[in-house]
Amino acid sequence: MTSGVERVELTGQLLVATPNLRDPNFERSVVLVLGHENSGALGVVLNRATGTAVREVLPGWETMAPEPAVLFEGGPVQPDSAICVARARHGVAGFLGFSRVVGQIGTVDLSRDPAGMRERIETVRVFAGYSGWSPGQLEAEIDSGSWHVCHSLPSDAFSARPDDLWAMVWRRQGGLLSAIAHYPSDPSLN
Repeated sequence: MTSGVERVELTGQLLVATPNLRDPNFERSVVLVLGHENSGALGVVLNRATGTAVREVLPGWETMAPEPAVLFEGGPVQPDSAICVARARHGVAGFLGFSRVVGQIGTVDLSRDPAGMRERIETVRVFAGYSGWSPGQLEAEIDSGSWHVCHSLPSDAFSARPDDLWAMVWRRQGGLLSAIAHYPSDPSLN
């Protein structure tokens, strides 16, 4: 909690970088918040695909990964670790190895046998590293105008066009906020 104001729950929400955010780790990024507690926040960048195929580093999981079936840069923290975001099949309740984040979206324990998870999981996306914030840090960044918070859609984490996700999320905000989707990467060239 900051300044006596009640902390807003961000788990399951999207953080969309505003044009003010110039940190190269997060410029024009869309982050799915996987956890938000008094001890800080953790999320993964949804729109930074790498050229490394999932099958090269996690054989068996690629059969559930949508195109592009590659690893994504989840953030600058622990880039040698992996976090797997998954969408459980409709009608499937919690199960061993799945930690629910929001709706049917959660994280999956990658040490589990992927073949045994196929009947419960519809799709996965694997992230190398994650984005993390210490207590109050994310709230301060939101207050400073670096991030816009909005609701996530079940399809956001599995977009077939991750490079377009930043603009797509801004467009669906409606009103004046949707105009940010057209903000140039380098305004000096405008």
